[in-house]
Amino acid sequence: MALSTGSEATARRIGVFGGAFDPPHNAHLALARCALQQLALDELRVIPTGQAWHKARVLSPAEHRLAMARLAFGELPGVVVDEREIRRSGPSYTLDTLRELRQEHPGAQLLLILGADQGAALPSWHGWQEILEMAVVALAQRPDPDRPDAGFDPATLPDLPAGARFARIELPAMDLSATEIRLQAGHGKDVSLLVPPAVARYIDLHHLYRSP
Repeated sequence: MALSTGSEATARRIGVFGGAFDPPHNAHLALARCALQQLALDELRVIPTGQAWHKARVLSPAEHRLAMARLAFGELPGVVVDEREIRRSGPSYTLDTLRELRQEHPGAQLLLILGADQGAALPSWHGWQEILEMAVVALAQRPDPDRPDAGFDPATLPDLPAGARFARIELPAMDLSATEIRLQAGHGKDVSLLVPPAVARYIDLHHLYRSP
């Protein structure tokens, strides 16, 4: 289940990194940097989700999450902050995004960047087998044996389509949680060491995550 070689080696390599980014934090930024380098990407699409079908909580308004994503990732070479899922009506499905990107970039190699926990949950995703037919799934692994997803092997997923391809992204140990950051910001605590400085200023300026 490794990256294939041959003609794909010369194809344009486009990473797809989606998420709520509510807020984008330093671990997200570290993952973007590692993906660009380790996967030899020509471009990394950072895609804030629109209507998240898999999240029980209500996300912060899309314009705030998009603005924070631009502040967090906008200066990284090769990164494009992509608005398509926010502009799309209805639930945000990764399958639809990959289909659109394949049409826009014929011949490109798409690499879908996921945390190991998301990788383990792939069978619950809409059209997950077609996703694996269209993109290499690059799983981010943190060096933490106590994580519940430590040692996850994507080859153990049931009913894998023929030709499913996976890659690994090695990450530094960073214990960050958007949930905890929202909680701290909601109590008026300084989160400037947990998120990019411009994002911390944006959260403070717009009083995000504060109780009404």
